[in-house]
Amino acid sequence: MVTLTPPRLSGLARGGLAGVAGAGIGAAAQFGVVVLVVRGAGQEVAGAFFAATALCLMAAGILRLDAGSGLIYFIARSRPFGYRCTSGYVRAALVPVGALSLAAGATALSVSPDPTVLVLAAALPVLVCADVVVAASRGFGAMRPTVLLDGVLQPVGQLLLVSAVVLAGAESVPLLAAAWALPSLPVLLLSALWLRRRLPRGPYLPGTAHDLWRYTWPRSMAAAIQAVFQRLDIVIVAVLAGPAEAAVYTAATRFKVVGQLVNQGLTQAVQPRLVRALAEGDLARARELYQSTTMWLTLLTWPLWLCYAALAPWLLGLFGDGYASGVPVALVLAATMMLATACGMVDVVLTAAGHTGPSLAVLAAAIAVTLTLDALLIPACGASGAALGWAGGMLVKNLLPLWLIHRRYGLRPFGVHSRAALRTWRAR
Repeated sequence: MVTLTPPRLSGLARGGLAGVAGAGIGAAAQFGVVVLVVRGAGQEVAGAFFAATALCLMAAGILRLDAGSGLIYFIARSRPFGYRCTSGYVRAALVPVGALSLAAGATALSVSPDPTVLVLAAALPVLVCADVVVAASRGFGAMRPTVLLDGVLQPVGQLLLVSAVVLAGAESVPLLAAAWALPSLPVLLLSALWLRRRLPRGPYLPGTAHDLWRYTWPRSMAAAIQAVFQRLDIVIVAVLAGPAEAAVYTAATRFKVVGQLVNQGLTQAVQPRLVRALAEGDLARARELYQSTTMWLTLLTWPLWLCYAALAPWLLGLFGDGYASGVPVALVLAATMMLATACGMVDVVLTAAGHTGPSLAVLAAAIAVTLTLDALLIPACGASGAALGWAGGMLVKNLLPLWLIHRRYGLRPFGVHSRAALRTWRAR
């Protein structure tokens, strides 16, 4: 029987638990923002605010070109060589990403006179670059910048500033948007300072940008699709069913951020290790990482989803009158996320192995399914139709790559390492 080596597991467990801790704080803060806005500003203002920030996050997801994942891949692979040339990769990633986000923000500023658009357009380059720089720190195997800055500082700062706006009685979408965007600035500054201190000084070698973007361009397209996939449903509900229905849908689905952030916390810890294992051809180590993290995800999130399904009427009542209609959305969400969690980090495994093209195809299929179901169901069913469309896309997004990694590498989400992870979990 294959057993886990305690030192290797403990390092992954510490990183994973740190990521989950930061994710938990971030999820609680984001949930608090939603409660404050919907209760303090009303459904119309809340729906407009959620739609605007969803559009901003979609734009940021497209403009960052998934450069952060590319940096993690190349920085993690350069560890045996003392992280040489990593400063060149960082420059090759940040220059085009920064230029594109500045151009997009300037275009929005020049085209739209809407105050909310002006606020979010000004914040867009900061949001994009902060995400890339924080991601680069994980390539060095460090979780502290991600946990403290991305997991704590940004969401808690958003909660405090949005609270100040709501308590001041300023029911203004531009002010709420400014409060939501401002914490990304200290995140960018502090993460850039951390990274600068650790980047080795060295020349910019020819071919660095070519190597980075040859790997990353399929992920750039996939990240754009993923950004749309995650938040397009809110915008579509606002367009097809109105801002009030969008507020109900956002409230009912906001709890999914808990599971997503737990998944993100573990992914941030395991991704560099998976890259190294697959680059070295260590399939046994990759299987160990995949099955262990799948078990941890299941143990951490399934109780949450079961509780959410059972307590949905009460939890949605926290948002105020009129939100109980989101209970069917909550039930669809809980069932879908439980199934997705049981598949494990399938897309992370696929991209860590270098298969960015198939990952892109999977995401394109998922969003096509979502858009088709949304167009058919939202006009008749409102928020519940959007939930079913999202669920259909999620099934494609998880089951298809699960089949691919099983076919190519014989990997399964559960196995002997799942039992070992369960024993480790109980021991802790």
